Amino acid sequence: MQPIPTFVLVHGAFANSFSFAPLQAELGLLGHRSVAVDLPGHGYGASYHHAYQAPQDPQALATAPGSIQGVTLADNAAHLIDVLERARQNGPVILVSHSRGGITATAAANARPDLIDRIVYVAAWAPVDLEVGGYYAEPEMAEVDAASLSLALAGNPAELGLLRVNFRTADRAALAAFKEAFLADGTEQEFLAFLNTFQPDENLDVGTSADRAQAATWGRIPKTFVRLADDASLPLALQDRLIREGDALTPDNPYDVRTLAGSHLKWLVDPAPAAKVLGELAALTVSA
Repeated sequence: MQPIPTFVLVHGAFANSFSFAPLQAELGLLGHRSVAVDLPGHGYGASYHHAYQAPQDPQALATAPGSIQGVTLADNAAHLIDVLERARQNGPVILVSHSRGGITATAAANARPDLIDRIVYVAAWAPVDLEVGGYYAEPEMAEVDAASLSLALAGNPAELGLLRVNFRTADRAALAAFKEAFLADGTEQEFLAFLNTFQPDENLDVGTSADRAQAATWGRIPKTFVRLADDASLPLALQDRLIREGDALTPDNPYDVRTLAGSHLKWLVDPAPAAKVLGELAALTVSA
């Protein structure tokens, strides 16, 4: 009897395990096992304040403490490694990350490649040549409006020790910017539904040069990059650059590259195509 792989799913910034529910349902209906991770300070560990409810209190929201304050990339990686250790007891593990979750996945893969049978980046950060912040100054990110979140910024990140965005804003300009960045190809209702799964707080630590992909560890793991063709948050040009850098780092273990149509969040709103691709990767992992 062939072993059954477990998909371990790692969310991006301001997200949580809840955003994977439709994908997990689709995977389950295809016969696959999956676990969606809540990184520290996310999911039911997130901070929500009365000031965030309606009617909102902007002044209180700008100063209220958050549970994610002080959470580091090392904390995220340690939490993920604990999940991977438990999942690995039951068979092969396929680690799937999205967006900022790729930073944590990469850190975990650098530390414990023995726990991962395949690592999958879905338009996710897999930094090789630069730190994450450095890529924002590169031509591939020139059309990304990095200031769009500031339209609904709550409080001073330096004072709060975290990044807080008021996703419950009624500001039309901010909402339009969010939709363009995250789900331009979705309906208004899909966009608002997804936006209401976001949490207001995110940690500030995106790692250093020491957290970039390492050939001796990360580079041993079979890896797939799923390109999102219409992504405005992590543009296709940047995705392709990350693929090229990863391939140059480990030329004997290049990315298996797949492509899905759609924006940054469309694959989670309409998960059937993504579930099909992941099912193909499960078959590859079992037969390897």
